[in-house]
Amino acid sequence: MDTQAFQHLLAQLSELSGKQKSLLVAALHEPPRRNDLEGAVPDLQRCPHCGAPSAQLASWGWSRGLRRYRCRACGRTCNGLTATPLAHLRKADCWRSYADALIRDLTVRQAARHCGISKNTAFLWRHRFLQAVAEHRDEHENGIVEADETFFLESFKGQRHLPRAARRRGGVGATRGTGKDQIPVMMVRDREGHTADFKLTQLDAAHVQDALQPLIDRESVLCTDGAAVYAAFARRCGITHRVVHAKPGQRVREGAFHIQNVNAYHSRLKNWMARFHGVATKYLVNYLGWRRMLERYRDAIRPAYCLQEAVGRAMQHVIGT
Repeated sequence: MDTQAFQHLLAQLSELSGKQKSLLVAALHEPPRRNDLEGAVPDLQRCPHCGAPSAQLASWGWSRGLRRYRCRACGRTCNGLTATPLAHLRKADCWRSYADALIRDLTVRQAARHCGISKNTAFLWRHRFLQAVAEHRDEHENGIVEADETFFLESFKGQRHLPRAARRRGGVGATRGTGKDQIPVMMVRDREGHTADFKLTQLDAAHVQDALQPLIDRESVLCTDGAAVYAAFARRCGITHRVVHAKPGQRVREGAFHIQNVNAYHSRLKNWMARFHGVATKYLVNYLGWRRMLERYRDAIRPAYCLQEAVGRAMQHVIGT
């Protein structure tokens, strides 16, 4: 509240009755109102405005049930949601319920009914909750690493002006296999379950190398199918490469080298995505991140974990960074 408004309120105190003054005094002595976000939103590690360490953040009251801080370095205030995808969203008392809807794989309309919100709000929240989740992929994989690509049909779902005729509930593409209307997604997974995926503009050696070079340890063994782009990457980076052809009797080489792990992940992902009847290509990375989050926590997942992921501060020991 600004100073002028505060002075205006002070000037009106003399007009209060005795009972009203007693209620005001009682309200002023009540502890700050908190909601269930306090335990779910992680503590700030630095100022979201200037990057100053947390030691520079001084307590500055409460806001929307969260501790508010003022940075000694830049003088600006913040709380645990500042500069996150959930900043300025309303109905915070419904967020845990919406996180539960994500855990239960509910569609937009199902989530709206589950949380008592409109379907437009449920759609907005879905992609605000998943915006940071999409970035939480494992950043280092070693040992035996499997890589393979899968394809999703290009979709302009939700757009008013389409470059082609509309399809009903996903439909089928104009071309088969790896045509221009198929979006390549490369999955990488090691034997410890660390998973990363990349929506590629094009499935070629340059894009594959840009994605895999900072991810895969040089001492790893890369297992792939016979696609030439993986062989080119392994050759350029000096990584041991084992090719596993998807033919009867050749799915496993020397007892350990196969790509069944990553192919099983493909299968779970595609079956899970089917409930949405086609996903808009511009939101595909959000759904990939959503599925990774569910796989990462498995049965241990809780709404509080979803909220931590949504504000961009996931459990570091879980995502392997």
